[in-house]
Amino acid sequence: MTLSLLLLLLVTVAFSACGQLALKLGVMNPAVEAARGEGVWRFLASVAAAPGVWVGLAIYAGSVGLWLWVLSRTDLSVAYPFVGVSFVITMLFGALLLHEPVTFGRVAGTLLIAAGCVLVARSA
Repeated sequence: MTLSLLLLLLVTVAFSACGQLALKLGVMNPAVEAARGEGVWRFLASVAAAPGVWVGLAIYAGSVGLWLWVLSRTDLSVAYPFVGVSFVITMLFGALLLHEPVTFGRVAGTLLIAAGCVLVARSA
């Protein structure tokens, strides 16, 4: 795997994690939170009206476009394990931006996933 492909793969995964963060922030909108108890259709309507959700979907769509580019240039069995890096990024986003608890188990599991990504990258 070339350095430029590796960097593009990591950017793709980072964009995907950013999209997930934006989606989470979008559903934390007070109107969406209020609609949770009003049934699934009301909830989905409020989600569809939340700007943060649309931003998240746009970022995520961009990451999918980059992902397709990556897949056209490397084996799926090499590229896909790097999706595990998104676990590291989303854990950091959750802890730093959303103030979610970070337990020993989450950190240990995330580090194991990251170690697996390194092993796969070295085998390519």
